[in-house]
Amino acid sequence: MTSGPDPAKPRKSPCASCPYRKNVPSGVWDGSEYQKLPGYDGEIHEQKTASIFMCHQQDGCVCSGWLGHRSEPGDMLAVRLGLMRGSLDLGCLDYTTNVPLFDSGAAAAEHGLADVQSPGRKAQAVISKIANRRGPEVL
Repeated sequence: MTSGPDPAKPRKSPCASCPYRKNVPSGVWDGSEYQKLPGYDGEIHEQKTASIFMCHQQDGCVCSGWLGHRSEPGDMLAVRLGLMRGSLDLGCLDYTTNVPLFDSGAAAAEHGLADVQSPGRKAQAVISKIANRRGPEVL
């Protein structure tokens, strides 16, 4: 019997460039990344996506900001399905953080998209750090 990959786990805290973090400058990520965030808002029957939101660090971790922005991560359809499929670690169900996060994907997206056409100096510094680590083609 072969087994699949280990279930994805969250980081201990949201990464320094997480789009859900309130202290991350606007415009760090491509607009399409911010546009995904509101799809996880609302009650389960209102959510527009069931895809697991992975960390932008591309290290195989679940986005901790995505999990932590809700008081109950299990209220997201993607989390429930991920647990049922075995693609998410059980620790995702009760993940919490003290890092200040936006209360909704819509609020995080609104903040992130505000300067996406013309990122400020702080956003450009974050973008440069990511590009140096991963390569500019991923931004």
